[in-house]
Amino acid sequence: MTTSVTIVGAGLGGLTLARVLHVHGIPATIYEAEPSAHARMQGGQLDVHEHDGQRALAACGLMDAFRAIVHDGGDATRALDRDGNVLVDQPGDGKRPEVLRGDLRRILIDSLPAGTIRWGRKLNEARSLGAGRHELTFTDGSAVETELLVGADGAWSKVRPLLSDAKPAYVGVSYVETYLHDADRRFPTTAAAVGAGGMFALEPGKGITAHREPAGALHTYVQLMRPASWFADIDFNDAATAKTRIAAEFDGWTSALTTLITGSDTAPVLRTINALPVGHRWDRTPGVTLLGDAAHLSPPAGDGANLAMLDGAELGEAIAARPGDIENALTVYETAMFSRNEIAAAGAHQVLDLCLGERAPFGLIDFLCNAP
Repeated sequence: MTTSVTIVGAGLGGLTLARVLHVHGIPATIYEAEPSAHARMQGGQLDVHEHDGQRALAACGLMDAFRAIVHDGGDATRALDRDGNVLVDQPGDGKRPEVLRGDLRRILIDSLPAGTIRWGRKLNEARSLGAGRHELTFTDGSAVETELLVGADGAWSKVRPLLSDAKPAYVGVSYVETYLHDADRRFPTTAAAVGAGGMFALEPGKGITAHREPAGALHTYVQLMRPASWFADIDFNDAATAKTRIAAEFDGWTSALTTLITGSDTAPVLRTINALPVGHRWDRTPGVTLLGDAAHLSPPAGDGANLAMLDGAELGEAIAARPGDIENALTVYETAMFSRNEIAAAGAHQVLDLCLGERAPFGLIDFLCNAP
């Protein structure tokens, strides 16, 4: 019997790891800062790739549950110019099925034994006790010791300092998130512009991207290449003023697109884009490792959740295949993970340039039209 595994973070990567371990009869405990599974919205749709996200779900034994939550047609893609003219319109082909992140997280949570996740346990500090053991202290004053610690706690990981001094840095771009609900009835012109799946309207330095979600919801990320100080001058607690300020950056664009900002049913939310250095890695340190954004935070490029789940699946399989030899299991996992995610991180920065660089949107259009 292998050692029990302590996971910090109940995101998709940490949940996948716990599920794969459970499939192999290995106990795991997840400590999660959020008070419950329903404490907040879990983000928008994800395209789940066959070679990583679906591979991870197969290792979890959850492919049937996954197919039941797929948003049919959500993988359609179109590109518009600022006037709403269609530059590219690709129907979905089912190769990258779309699901809501919250639905995907739910099927993973439901697949775990009761009590696996300890909700409302926000990590304050992780410290080494020597001999591969670690102590976790939480903001509620409680503490636990671990035999094997996995940091799946995202961009600002509290576990990462045990392994690396690297910290995420701003990449020069921020997103502003908005929602329109019941859009086909209330905003038919905007709903028609977005289409059946994902839509992007990009120019150098800025863009509006949106995705159709179930029940007529349009989920938007407004992308602006601006210094962090520019966003700091906007009071996002004043929703009306913030929407007006962001929409002003798209003066002259068709209202079919700017309504995604000005008509938002929710207060705009600032999403600052940060990244770890490309090729981030660490020396093998006994009893601890990282997965997902804690290990390889990159700009959004459609791969982050998929890679986190694959990390979780491969780590779980490595542990299960080497009972009693945890350090060898971690070495095998990290070697493959470092190599894979260095390539993915470089690709994510390339996609960011295709979206907002000098050739936008035509660099991204060429990329999409020539993708295998």
